[in-house]
Amino acid sequence: MTREIPANAENRYQVSARDLPLCCPMPGMTKWNSHPRVFLPIQETGEEKCPYCGAVFVLVREADQTAA
Repeated sequence: MTREIPANAENRYQVSARDLPLCCPMPGMTKWNSHPRVFLPIQETGEEKCPYCGAVFVLVREADQTAA
């Protein structure tokens, strides 16, 4: 079962390679239509900010997630 996240409920999200290509709002967000979908090129920088809602997405490598 997929965990639904309210759109724009947080200001910072950790995402992994499984979430690529990254878009905001993300598919699992309950209010997927809170603003137009925008794709974020997080692979280039490791961190991207949505121009619509200001949510910050941080790309976390699998090794980083298991260590936390």
